[in-house]
Amino acid sequence: MGSRGRILIVDDEANARAALAEILREEGYTTETAADGFKALGKLEEFAPDVVLTDLKMPGLDGIGLMEKAQESRTTATFVVMTAFGTISSAVEAVKKGAYNYLTKPLDFQVLEVVVERAVEQARLLQENSRLRQKLRERNAFGHVIASHPSMVKLLRLVEQVAPSRASVLIVGETGTGKELVAEMIHRGSPRAKAPLVRLNCAALSESLLESELFGHEKGAFTGAVGRREGRFEQASGGTLFLDEVSEIPLATQVKLLRFLQERTIERVGGNETLKVDVRIIAATNKDLKQRIAEGQFREDLYYRLNVVTLEIPPLRQRASDIPELAAFFLGRYAEENGKRIEGFTDDALAALAAYGWPGNVRELENAVERAVVLCDGPRVERRHLPASLDVGGGEGAMPPIPGSTIYDLEKYAILRTLEACKGSTSKAATILGISPRKIQYKLHEYTSSVPGARREGGEDGA
Repeated sequence: MGSRGRILIVDDEANARAALAEILREEGYTTETAADGFKALGKLEEFAPDVVLTDLKMPGLDGIGLMEKAQESRTTATFVVMTAFGTISSAVEAVKKGAYNYLTKPLDFQVLEVVVERAVEQARLLQENSRLRQKLRERNAFGHVIASHPSMVKLLRLVEQVAPSRASVLIVGETGTGKELVAEMIHRGSPRAKAPLVRLNCAALSESLLESELFGHEKGAFTGAVGRREGRFEQASGGTLFLDEVSEIPLATQVKLLRFLQERTIERVGGNETLKVDVRIIAATNKDLKQRIAEGQFREDLYYRLNVVTLEIPPLRQRASDIPELAAFFLGRYAEENGKRIEGFTDDALAALAAYGWPGNVRELENAVERAVVLCDGPRVERRHLPASLDVGGGEGAMPPIPGSTIYDLEKYAILRTLEACKGSTSKAATILGISPRKIQYKLHEYTSSVPGARREGGEDGA
């Protein structure tokens, strides 16, 4: 029989927590113990309890402090507080802080069993609600792809064309631009949509673990391989395998990946059986794979197999016109999640968002808006609610305010930022801007020779 639930017991009295653990194990629960609140925090993620049964009075971090810290980490665990100080005030405070129920010591074990059983049921409901909210959030995200900028509109049209095919896709873009989101869109728009979309971050594992994770292994293939294990390829059978940070795959593993792309077969680590699998590959990288090839770190033949279709996601700084709409979308999402009524952003806050360069792209914008929603104490998000890391005061690299800037300022910003994105290539920048390389060179000379305070138009000197 499976476990009735996972219970984390937190008590500074060793005998008490050991006795509780034994009693609950006999009732069919899986238990773990912690001697204080700080140790319990470390076990919340790794043990993932359904219920935390915690003493109220403990040295260091007490039961209420533990609940508050756990709530910050968004755990779905239900808390039941125990105390020898069975006063009405402590019971009320514990419930106000989020406790599901309250028990007094010495414990009545019949009451304990009933309370724990109901607390587990409550935790399971919370977990299911969390899963449903996540699914709804993902579905809403696909219905609200912010793409008013021409570069993103073009990208989404390519996604629609590519999705129904069997072709491998390489998604290129900086960190935080939404490569995984695009991969999900391709999968959902394909005939494989009802089959699994399996994800793997190739940079997160060592070479030996990555090979086993991808292809699976046979019993005894290496120390610790106590049984046969299916890899991500087999898990994704009939569906899609998304390989994030594909540039980090070691050369030896690249050979096996190339074999799959050529023959559609794999072999588990330590095995001789050749398995045929039907999986579509979508790969993503924030690195220049051609440069990696030149450095001898990536196989050229694998690159061409992965690069049947390339989708390049522009960084947020190159589609600044999308920032207000993206910010409004994230504002609505997190205001609802936090139970707040927020009408929008003040003009100052929007100007600050538009002026920032967003090196972390859409992910950084989302985090900034979520933080602002949490800190917002009025009807609108104000400039003071935004992260201090935003260069809200403007600066050399900031986008000039509109209105309030001359055509000269806007042109200078466009040329310098495009050159930066093109790594100094005047020919590439000229193509993007629709002007000649000679004009860019002329403008650069003009910017370096201009005198601060001089009028930029009309040729007159001014104070």
